[in-house]
Amino acid sequence: MKKFFLAVLAFTLIFGLVACKNEDKQTSEKAAMKNAETTNEQTSGGKKELYVFAAASLTESLEEIKAAYEEENPDLEIIYTFDSSGTLKTQIEEGAYADIFISASQKQMNALDPEKNPESTDKVVDSESRIDLLENKVCLVVPKGSTKDIKTFEDLNSDRVDTLALGNSDVPVGQYSEEILRKLGSWDAIQEKITFGSNVKEVTTWIVEGVVDCGIIYKTDAYSAGLDVVYEEDGSHLDTPVIYPAALLKESENLEEARKLLAYFQGPEAMEIFEAVGFSPAK
Repeated sequence: MKKFFLAVLAFTLIFGLVACKNEDKQTSEKAAMKNAETTNEQTSGGKKELYVFAAASLTESLEEIKAAYEEENPDLEIIYTFDSSGTLKTQIEEGAYADIFISASQKQMNALDPEKNPESTDKVVDSESRIDLLENKVCLVVPKGSTKDIKTFEDLNSDRVDTLALGNSDVPVGQYSEEILRKLGSWDAIQEKITFGSNVKEVTTWIVEGVVDCGIIYKTDAYSAGLDVVYEEDGSHLDTPVIYPAALLKESENLEEARKLLAYFQGPEAMEIFEAVGFSPAK
């Protein structure tokens, strides 16, 4: 009986020590988290944060604009999320916070615009703030040093092309690519050649690395990646131009600052940066 009580006592002491250690660990973790939050607040210096969800093809231009804008507005910090417009649209619908959304096509913006889509959720853009910001071009691009003699979209259905990279069906550049190839009547015939990317940057990387014989991307991404364009869509195969709409989100907690930033995107300083990589102002 004595051994039993000693065993129980030992177990109780060990359990108590473990519980204390766990409690101390939890307390330390909570304190560390609190310190991290405090450090972040101190690092930001009380700056207002503006969250911009933007199509991946805008990455280089918007990063340059961020540096210029924050220098002029030291009390603000722009925080970007870059991805395909379809992914960003879904994230907003599912509750992700953003002050501004810039899409690479009207389709994804329309889905969040209550004037265009009455069935849109409560995560919607401010229709009155919506603008057509930029125009881009869709291009056929090959890796540097390619000897495949690929020159036009028609060549994609020839024996000169074994592998081709395109954006997938929820990526605007992929939607434009599909429209072009369907109009040429070659979409079904080339399916086995296609590797689909989740956004235009992924497609561009595959072309740069020579993983594929060619790919269809935006003119601006070809410029940023240092690639040569072999063929530029001239409007013959697309019903609509490649327009980038932008708008404020109704849930924005910093509407005044977001409105000023959106206006800056349309201004001469930002437009000069956009035009340097191949964008043009939307007409």
